[in-house]
Amino acid sequence: MKRSIITGIALAGIAALVATRLPAADDAAIILPGTAGTTLAQEQKALRDARRQSVEAADRSVRLERQAGMARDEAEQAGRRAAAMAARIQQAEADVQAAQARIAIIARMQRAQAARLAARQEPVVRLTAALQMMSRRPLALALVQPGSISDAVHMRAVLGQVLPVIEQRTAGLRAELDRSRAIRATAQQAADALTNSRRALTDRQAALRQLETQKRVAARDYRANAGLESERALALGEKARDIVDLMDQLEVASDLRDRLAQLSGPMLRPARPDRAGAPAPDRETLDSGPPPYRLPVVGQLVTGMGEVNDGGVRSRGLTLVTQAGAQAVAPTAGRIAFAGPYRGYGQILIIDHGQGWTTLITGLHRVTAQVGETVRQGDPVGLTAAQGRPTVTIELRRNGRPVDIVPLVGLG
Repeated sequence: MKRSIITGIALAGIAALVATRLPAADDAAIILPGTAGTTLAQEQKALRDARRQSVEAADRSVRLERQAGMARDEAEQAGRRAAAMAARIQQAEADVQAAQARIAIIARMQRAQAARLAARQEPVVRLTAALQMMSRRPLALALVQPGSISDAVHMRAVLGQVLPVIEQRTAGLRAELDRSRAIRATAQQAADALTNSRRALTDRQAALRQLETQKRVAARDYRANAGLESERALALGEKARDIVDLMDQLEVASDLRDRLAQLSGPMLRPARPDRAGAPAPDRETLDSGPPPYRLPVVGQLVTGMGEVNDGGVRSRGLTLVTQAGAQAVAPTAGRIAFAGPYRGYGQILIIDHGQGWTTLITGLHRVTAQVGETVRQGDPVGLTAAQGRPTVTIELRRNGRPVDIVPLVGLG
């Protein structure tokens, strides 16, 4: 009887050692706000995209700094330096986004590691409890009871078979503990990288504010009539039925301005009118392709062109989720046609690129560009909200028709 009890205890310990049940992962353990429900593939893609955006922004910063060094006047130099700093800000934003994605991946690894560690610890704990129960039996009682010696011999044989398994499992447990320490160290490195990226972002934002002040001082005479143009744009905004009508009216004004600019000036009277030929016909403007384009903000794409949102409206552009207080820049060169609040869209920006091309940016918290101002690609034009996860929508239009941005920016 006692032999069967002892054998049962030992077999229970062996059964516990070979158990492979894993506890369920805790979804609430994701430490990044807003990432619950994401898959590992999505987090890895977010990490790759953020790293790519960081590299691209760094390259733009170097190129713009080089252009600033070759600027012809103080105003152009200030503008190029502000654009270079805006690119460095977007680089820091991408680094923050990459660090957040990396932390999310590491948090997932930590949950999986905790599950494996618990699976290896559980049978060892159960076997230890069984052995402790056996050890509480007094030694003197084991010597005087009949069959105790034979039971002890039998137990020794059983333990001789169990001990190699115990050694193997404890070695695996030690390896899992080492892996847990390595993951914990990686998590600390990712947290440090996030802190450093945020500190760099704050410093660069302060530097950009100083550069924008210098830029405004250098160009104050150039934009002396900006107030009048801004009033005209706001008046159009009040008359427009909706944002599409507003863009149509601005496009009509842009076409009129382009046609006036293309008119030839007065011709001088020739010295021999009888020998003067007929004036050359006006050249028609060639149909140009899309301008060199890039996304104005760094972020994650959440809505593509043609997709239907929760309100049942089909999107005419791209919507991105950005960091709080993200920097927005001009996607390509153009003239600011509208800048300011508009009917529930937040602060919006409409940039006229000429020849029928216009860009609409909605969801901004603050617009730093002024109506009538000429901007180059990469010039800072606004900021998103300083809290939460702001969303920015970008629409590109050609003669009033929406154009898919994805092929132009390489997201396809």
